[in-house]
Amino acid sequence: MPAGETMTEFEPQPTVPEPVPGGDLTAFSPPVARPTAPRPNDVPLTDAAVLKAPPVLHIENLDLFYGEKQALSAINLEVREHSVMALIGPSGCGKSTLLRCLNRMNDLIGNVRITGSVRVGNDDIYAPGVDVITLRKRMGMVFQRSNPFPKSIYENVAYGLRIQGIKEREVLDEAVERSLIASGLWDEVKDRLKDSGLGLSGGQQQRLCIARALAIQPEVLLMDEPCSALDPLATSRIEELIFELKRRFTIVIVTHNMQQAARVSDFTAFFWMGKLIETGLTEMLFTNPTVRMTEDYISGRFG
Repeated sequence: MPAGETMTEFEPQPTVPEPVPGGDLTAFSPPVARPTAPRPNDVPLTDAAVLKAPPVLHIENLDLFYGEKQALSAINLEVREHSVMALIGPSGCGKSTLLRCLNRMNDLIGNVRITGSVRVGNDDIYAPGVDVITLRKRMGMVFQRSNPFPKSIYENVAYGLRIQGIKEREVLDEAVERSLIASGLWDEVKDRLKDSGLGLSGGQQQRLCIARALAIQPEVLLMDEPCSALDPLATSRIEELIFELKRRFTIVIVTHNMQQAARVSDFTAFFWMGKLIETGLTEMLFTNPTVRMTEDYISGRFG
């Protein structure tokens, strides 16, 4: 070592503990009191009205199995009305599986077994005799990749209403215009509603799919990584749209983007290997999490 220089002491890298089969994942990550970190500029302050809003979604002791493999374990979560709940966690942790439970899309997968309850308002959506078609009218869905139909822009938005038996042109026209305005797409397509939806850009196609979901006026909008295939400009438009939409809808969004979760959500839930590790106000969870594993994931130490 050259004279006058001193050896730098390197801080050991944190490690992620191996889960204990059948054990509680939070057992090896006890709550730790820490001073509050400086608040990032992109973490929004939640409107006080959201904190007082009643829950519209109640998930209680939810377990899901694919055959013998358990994908979700003892999930308990509430989502408040007119709030945005972000589900975060590494790939395969159960975020999208939980989202699909909320409109029973997992029913379409063979060998799936679900226990526990999911209530929308006071209605248990897994109770015997529930009409799944009616449920899916209440729970709009936007997928990871835009999936417009090979139809005109107008017919893409009107599709859900048509299959409900609505044929009156005046009603359809009003719904199409209202939904395209709500999705921020009206001004861009109002003069070419007869053009194919497949001719739109990627970001426009995703907003078209959002308009299609809004046309049936759902109570809750489910968004499964809606920006993962979009460029930064299109992503920004979708995020701005989420702020507008939560005035009328409750939104649950799955995202791998920590900055996006911080920007758009009021509440965040962190998942790891099928378990809900921590949930709370986004501002608090991102600046002062109570579970060490949450802090390690958000700070990029693993995941």
